Amino acid sequence: MSKAPKKAAELPVTPADITAAAATIRGSVIATDCNRSRTLSEICGCEVWLKFENLQFTSTFKERGALNRLTALSPAERRRGVICMSAGNHAQGVAYHAKRLGIPSCIVMPIGTPMVKIENTRRHGAEVIVIGQTLEEAGAFAREHGEARGMTLIHPYDDPLIIAGQGTIGLEMLGAAPALDTLVVPIGGGGLISGIAIAARSIKPDLRIIGVEAELYPSMYNVIKGEHLPMRGDTLAEGIAVKEPGLITRQIIRELVDDIVLVTEDQIEGAVAMLISIEKTVVEGAGAAGLAAVLATKPAFRGRNAGLVLTGGNIDTRLIASVLTRELAREGRLTQLELDIVDRPGQLGVVANLLGQAGANIIEVSHQRTFSDLPAKATLLELVIETRDSAHLKDVLAQLAAAGIKVRP
Repeated sequence: MSKAPKKAAELPVTPADITAAAATIRGSVIATDCNRSRTLSEICGCEVWLKFENLQFTSTFKERGALNRLTALSPAERRRGVICMSAGNHAQGVAYHAKRLGIPSCIVMPIGTPMVKIENTRRHGAEVIVIGQTLEEAGAFAREHGEARGMTLIHPYDDPLIIAGQGTIGLEMLGAAPALDTLVVPIGGGGLISGIAIAARSIKPDLRIIGVEAELYPSMYNVIKGEHLPMRGDTLAEGIAVKEPGLITRQIIRELVDDIVLVTEDQIEGAVAMLISIEKTVVEGAGAAGLAAVLATKPAFRGRNAGLVLTGGNIDTRLIASVLTRELAREGRLTQLELDIVDRPGQLGVVANLLGQAGANIIEVSHQRTFSDLPAKATLLELVIETRDSAHLKDVLAQLAAAGIKVRP
């Protein structure tokens, strides 16, 4: 059962604030499509609707809150300029709309921010400073640097105007798909889900709202559930890798969000690959987190009308290639084999013929004679092969074994 929302006046952002934000950003931010995915609906066992925020001009929903906040600056504040800290998407939203409005901008980004996000931010004319191992360290520098230069800090999530701007997505989703009864929204600092929750519950109070975090960064999960799960490592969903969620946002989430789900790196990678292969749309790790959550907890969504926000599409092409090949490996379509063979002429041909007859395709070949534990008259044959699926791979391995060729585990 969904939570009963507090009265609007008791929350720091009201439905009226979000309606006002919608009017402010109209014409300057794309009202992106919210479409039903027939294939994903069949796979997930529920009606899946996708909100394509990855198709904004900057490939991120962050434009909405950034523009709403920038528009509220006084003439003096506009002249002095703005500063923000961001892992990439907020940076692009601020930089792009600041340039449009003639406002100087400085963006502080933590070390390790994907290069595509850094370069896109510079392309929008912002001064970019890359410093700090975490978003929190970058934020501390941004506050000090901004104060010294008299710039206004544009917080990525813990600001009522930012939250109101992000909440316009909720209005658009329910306007496009009134039958929605569940919304699945990624959580980093919490600005997006806070705004969407306020907007959506003002229209449909019984709507179910589920937040999603990367298992490596369960910051809001810990706050809301009173847990102390560790936060560590590199996640594909760097856009929601926030160690310290907002104070305003945690208040809203505690009141309006029904549950928070954690998703693994494998699940996030699988969702990114699935959106590319099925929807032909490129989504970064954070943007695919909602689909990852639905796929991981299908029974909880069975028979429901679920709206998923594809929050951004700013992902390095090299990383896309890695995600796709790793997914092929998980599906049994791409496999690395190590074979013990006799080191004499013709043995590679024997193996190649066997694999060809079994319907497998050889992608890579290498011999290892020196750095192995095999006898001097043997060699380690390393292959990467392509098969149709895991069942086909099992059949190929069986045929190699029947021919007396030893495959190392």
